[in-house]
Amino acid sequence: MTTTDAPRLTQYAHGGGCACKIPPGELEAVVAGLVGTGAPKGPGELLVGLDDGDDAAVVSLANGTAVVATADFFTPVVDDAYDWGRIAAANALSDVYAMGGTPVVAVNLLAWPRDLLPMELAGEVLAGGLAIAREAGCHLAGGHSVDDPEPKYGMAVTGIADPERLMRNDAGVAGVPLTLTKPLGVGVLNSRHKSTGEVFDEAVAAMTTLNLRASVEALKAGAVCATDVTGFGLLGHLHKLARASGVTARVEASKVPYLGGARQALEDGFVSGGTRRNLDWVRPHLDADVSEDELLLLADAQTSGGLLVAGEVPGYPVVGELLPGRADGVTLEVRA
Repeated sequence: MTTTDAPRLTQYAHGGGCACKIPPGELEAVVAGLVGTGAPKGPGELLVGLDDGDDAAVVSLANGTAVVATADFFTPVVDDAYDWGRIAAANALSDVYAMGGTPVVAVNLLAWPRDLLPMELAGEVLAGGLAIAREAGCHLAGGHSVDDPEPKYGMAVTGIADPERLMRNDAGVAGVPLTLTKPLGVGVLNSRHKSTGEVFDEAVAAMTTLNLRASVEALKAGAVCATDVTGFGLLGHLHKLARASGVTARVEASKVPYLGGARQALEDGFVSGGTRRNLDWVRPHLDADVSEDELLLLADAQTSGGLLVAGEVPGYPVVGELLPGRADGVTLEVRA
């Protein structure tokens, strides 16, 4: 852990990273009218859309290739401009990896308070995004910018995938293990960083790690169901997966890995409002025998988190399993 005298970008935002997402319950109500509106005339077949809140949209073309499209942006999660750019880019690319795809081209999405922050800092943010895009082998070409009271950055990403080898959140079946490819805890650590200025290098390293390897290994292992763990926390994203698949997901809390300092940050009260809203959202569907603090960590709003895969992926920890769906509507079981 280190401290920094760099400009406090996080102080120009009301929230941070994926914790500033609109609460999942409110979001589902808003987009409900957009589901099942019929296919337009045009090329391709929509394979994955709004119906189950998957990570990206997927359209299958006549040539046997699927196009994967997504967009993701957020307010600063760290104070270092270059690191923020790297984190936001890795997070945006993650949606394509979560579907089993390969990113091909991205465009920048930048909102900047030009009267409050120097444009040179915006350049550092964009440079961070470019570095991650190059690491991913993804073209980065242009984008869009607006003058905005709060800084925001991210990308719209287009990728390709094999339509017969997608990883979807509605394809889970009972009897398979659940694998998590990154430790949890960046939410509480980022909240501490925003409040105190402390820098947690392990959290930055986790958030800037691409989910490329995890996606490739999951596909090699035959996985057909996955999601990434971001703003709705592990419990929120797992609830969506279990609900879409018609199963119940059991999490073994003792097997879930966490970043160093995460439990202390929780104990010291650095819990975002987004994390508490995540837990409130899933609570009606939850059967748990662990403490409230443990549930808050499992609902912790992650930024650029790992993949949650229905299946065993070599090299990554198994944290639970999928079970037959329960008649009482419970989608999540959490056991010590």
